[in-house]
Amino acid sequence: MKVHVLGGGPGGLYFAILFKKARPDAEVIVFERNRADDTFGWGVVFSDETLGNLEEADEPIYRAIRENFAYWDSIDVHTWKGGEHRVQRSGGHGFCGIGRMRLLLLLQARAEELGVEMRFETEVDDVAALKEGCDLFVAADGVHSKVRERWADAFEPDLEMGEARFIWLGTHQTLEAFTFSFRENEHGLFQTHAYQFDADTSTFIVECDDASWRAAGLDEASEEQTLRYCEKLFADELGGHPLLSNRSRWIRFTRVKCGRWNHENTVLIGDAAHTAHFAIGSGTKLAMEDCIELVAALEAHDDVPTALAAYDAGRQDTVARLQKAAMQARQWFEQSKRHHRLAPEQLTFSLLTRTRRVTHENLRLRDAAYVEGVDRWFMEQQGLEAPADEAPVPPMFTPFTLRGLELKNRVVVSPMCQYSAEDGVPNEWHLVHLGSRAVGGAGLVFTEMTNVSAEGRITPGCTGLWSDAQEAAWTRIVDFVHARSDAKIAMQLGHAGRKGATKLMWEGMDEPLEEGAWPILGPSPIPWRPENQVPREMTREDMTRVRGEFAAAARRAVRCGFDLLEVHFAHGYLLSSFLTPVSNQREDRYGGSLENRARFPLEVLASVREVWDGPLSVRISATDWVPGGFDIEEAVALSAMLKEHGVDLVDVSAGQTSPDAKPVYGRAFQTPFAERIRNDVGIPTMAVGNIYDHDRVNTILAAGRADLVALARAHLGDPYLTLHAAAELGYAGPGAPWPVPYRSAGAVVERMFPAPEED
Repeated sequence: MKVHVLGGGPGGLYFAILFKKARPDAEVIVFERNRADDTFGWGVVFSDETLGNLEEADEPIYRAIRENFAYWDSIDVHTWKGGEHRVQRSGGHGFCGIGRMRLLLLLQARAEELGVEMRFETEVDDVAALKEGCDLFVAADGVHSKVRERWADAFEPDLEMGEARFIWLGTHQTLEAFTFSFRENEHGLFQTHAYQFDADTSTFIVECDDASWRAAGLDEASEEQTLRYCEKLFADELGGHPLLSNRSRWIRFTRVKCGRWNHENTVLIGDAAHTAHFAIGSGTKLAMEDCIELVAALEAHDDVPTALAAYDAGRQDTVARLQKAAMQARQWFEQSKRHHRLAPEQLTFSLLTRTRRVTHENLRLRDAAYVEGVDRWFMEQQGLEAPADEAPVPPMFTPFTLRGLELKNRVVVSPMCQYSAEDGVPNEWHLVHLGSRAVGGAGLVFTEMTNVSAEGRITPGCTGLWSDAQEAAWTRIVDFVHARSDAKIAMQLGHAGRKGATKLMWEGMDEPLEEGAWPILGPSPIPWRPENQVPREMTREDMTRVRGEFAAAARRAVRCGFDLLEVHFAHGYLLSSFLTPVSNQREDRYGGSLENRARFPLEVLASVREVWDGPLSVRISATDWVPGGFDIEEAVALSAMLKEHGVDLVDVSAGQTSPDAKPVYGRAFQTPFAERIRNDVGIPTMAVGNIYDHDRVNTILAAGRADLVALARAHLGDPYLTLHAAAELGYAGPGAPWPVPYRSAGAVVERMFPAPEED
């Protein structure tokens, strides 16, 4: 079998080694344009997990890397604010660094030992000829891959440029931890990613946003001028050592994805197929792990095309998950000016949990003392005493106050439509549903979206607050919550708009009623889907009437005794449909610009605020996930308007405003929107969306991503989620009391989560 490998970097060489080891009779030739001792960049990072994979694949290479690497266990985050230098350290991370040049020499030696032919200083212009001349063609030719470009129709590449600028430098300053440092000067904010990779050399990456880069004149600076500027800026971190360059230049990260990695006898590996930002790890790690999987596939299948297809199918999902995490890490650093406003303790915790794969509990397993320090700091920010001889209160169990309303903890039962009312009147189902979650320990319990009129209902089973019977039924529920729990209860008011007159969820989500439908309203006569009813375009008279209906419902909410009121501006319902250009195509003063599109929703909000003196929240969809639709930039601008109109809390959801939406799902996938609004606008936010346990709740709060956390389906599965979380965390203080009739059960639940034995 004849194998051609294009690219003599770590990926290409490692594949050649593993394949030649598996099939000694194969002819394996590596083509590399550079000399054997040329290299670009500085150090390569491997995690403990990656080292384990390398050990299993080829022990001699693993052993050689182990003998030459620099190992560190900690991450240090340096901040310099107001002349004060602070260092936050977190341990238990387990990484190693090795010089890229050293790694290449080790791989070359092992390849030569196995009989791999290496042709250096060989420029390959005709990749098609190279492909035709072998049984297997492995393209390891990097981010600017000629092979990927030549057969782009087959590989379906998708390239995206990052926003930040960075330069890859070195220094002889030694570091005892992976080091991040943030420096702000008259030009902007600059940050370093630095780590030691041999006895006396460290990688020193400097990164900044485009505005800071240009303000500093680095867009026109020579290599020497760049070195001098960065040496001056990071003089303390460098400890008198100069910065070193290796044909270094300022670049932007290129994210590479491909729909396919294989075509006939050709396969892409490493940066030719995919890239992952250095903020999460090493492209070299990914490339070498590609090689392990690729050789395994080739050994498992008799013919090359079948093997390459199996490799592609088996590896894509793993890489996609890592690329997603890398994208989140990259975006964190691209938005570092926003995070730099946080206290050093919170900035560091936010940095460590930037990918949403590392969490509060994960960090506790790595470094319990570090997490205890973060929790203690969080307590103190809430004005709570944190005695050194007592365990700190977990963030989720700290109280939170809005306009004089104190919540015992920060766990919220999210609004969840039950579709079980008759004529809009809540019944025993709603009493049990909301009452059980109130006694289950949450600090705040929301009603479902409750409609301000009969025509404002989503379905015939939705609740309302336009009649005396509805008001009486809601009062009964509120009284139960107040009498039998220390939870607070919130009313969410809304109007379905163009999403109204549809079937119960289990009969057909958003499907129009076959009989008994009522007329519906919208900003423009655009149906939710073609098969749905066309809404009547609202007139000024309609707006006045609906605004009055919201105010009337708010008055009833006051009489019911609700603790907090929320107005629904999200999910494509009436007020939301005014905000997005997807459904608002009016040409009057209520359409066009954001200010115009927000005019009617803000008029409704003002009418509610006139009759409601208590805490006021608004739920928004921070993005339509539709090109040209409402997006996070407009969500930030809208949230500033809400703050000016007396709103105390923004409940940040996303999507559900158009059937054409293409949401990006994942762990706590809507939380970044809540974080952006909280920190840009300076208003408390509530995070929602695929948050299902206390670990995620504590992570979001400690990182400063939101002030409250709402869980929906998790509370359907476990009404006592908060009390169970307290037992699992070993917490029995304020914010998590068991109801008096259930206290004996509390002791049983605590035994379900025994404290770990001490060493």
